[in-house]
Amino acid sequence: MKKEMLLLSTLSTAAGPFARKHGFGLEITEYCTATNLELNRKSVDSVVNNKVWGVRQIAFHAPFNELFPCAIDPKARDLARNRYAQAMAMARSFLTKTLICHSGYAPFFYYDNWFVEQSTEFWREFVKKVPAGMVLCLENVLETRPEPLLQLLEAVNDPKLRICLDVGHVNAYSKVPLMTWLETLAPWIHHFHLHNNNGEADTHCDLNKGTIDMEQFLRQAERLCPNATYTLELEDPRPSVQWLMDTGILE
Repeated sequence: MKKEMLLLSTLSTAAGPFARKHGFGLEITEYCTATNLELNRKSVDSVVNNKVWGVRQIAFHAPFNELFPCAIDPKARDLARNRYAQAMAMARSFLTKTLICHSGYAPFFYYDNWFVEQSTEFWREFVKKVPAGMVLCLENVLETRPEPLLQLLEAVNDPKLRICLDVGHVNAYSKVPLMTWLETLAPWIHHFHLHNNNGEADTHCDLNKGTIDMEQFLRQAERLCPNATYTLELEDPRPSVQWLMDTGILE
């Protein structure tokens, strides 16, 4: 993994200085809370600008609370559309090439076929607004298997819509092994979220602290997705960066 392919989540207070020192990128997460796009905008913008100063590779994580692109109520879909449009405008202001949105899959609320049909309709229209040079990545969260996302991507069939595979979410919530997710979605994966856990909860542990064999996974990910980028979604990325260097994964 080349260092320019590695990003650090700004949920870490150490992310900005550490990224500048080592040439890593950053994934902006402050606007995951939608009120930061509006009510707290001025103060949050100042914080984010200080973090990303001097960093060349930037990804942007969109809001996700109560946003369901496959919602039954059309006004709920309108809310998702409006928030994602706000996020896309913010991403453009940071010259972002990667915009990450949660898929909105909610087990027990939506049948898989409804999720695929309604999400396809939503994203087919929305992706037309994604500017040239930007890729919108759908992130798995509560999905128990990869096929609905695969069906959605195949149906939309637009190079500006791809997958952000969150490996910690797979480990915590999926009924299907992580390697199966990787092999199934590899042609569509543009970005990865990296963190580990014990398979029971989404605890965002260091890469080498959990039940995911992260070294095996990352070596296979590099083979199958050679152009993908990676974000360490950790409160302190420094131990995991050191682990990546010790294993020889990070060049």
